[in-house]
Amino acid sequence: MNNLEQFNQMLFLRMNADASANGWALGAAAIAADYFIYAIPLVLLGLWLWGAKTERSAALKAVAVCFIALGINQLLAIAWPHPRPFMMGLGRTYIAHASDSSFPSDHATVFAAIGFTLLLTGCRKALAGGVLLLGLCVCWARIFLGVHFPFDMLGAAAVALAVYFPVSLIWQHVGEGLASWIAGIYRKLLAWPIAKGWIRA
Repeated sequence: MNNLEQFNQMLFLRMNADASANGWALGAAAIAADYFIYAIPLVLLGLWLWGAKTERSAALKAVAVCFIALGINQLLAIAWPHPRPFMMGLGRTYIAHASDSSFPSDHATVFAAIGFTLLLTGCRKALAGGVLLLGLCVCWARIFLGVHFPFDMLGAAAVALAVYFPVSLIWQHVGEGLASWIAGIYRKLLAWPIAKGWIRA
């Protein structure tokens, strides 16, 4: 076992809930681990339905970064499968999870991809910070509950950032056109609520 893996496991054991863990802490962690992810589609939908043109473009760009990053995660899992803590008999596990590769964390990748894209695009920095803060809570919770290692979360952030920069270069050329095309379809499909002023044209 190399030094990095030893350090990863040591950090995990320090962060993982032990037998004396408070029930309230376990419950809060379970909610964060499983349900905070549903905030992401709400954020993106809100940016699209009520955001300005630049915010809609940022939301679409964030979705592109997210899906590409998740695709890379799948390739990494095939090329370098890493067992989850419970597959190695480490620590305690408090939520059910498939026995698949732990690295990088898909949950953390989603939050990092959306949060970093909104932040680096300059779109509603407070909202971007909120997404990243929620992501940190999810990262802690999934380690605390025994289904991820700390390096799974760092790997997710690295993948998200690595994808963001080339996507940004491509987005400079195709982003505005793509956003306008999708907005045209959106205006046709949702013409009635737009006319009522419930959502933005």
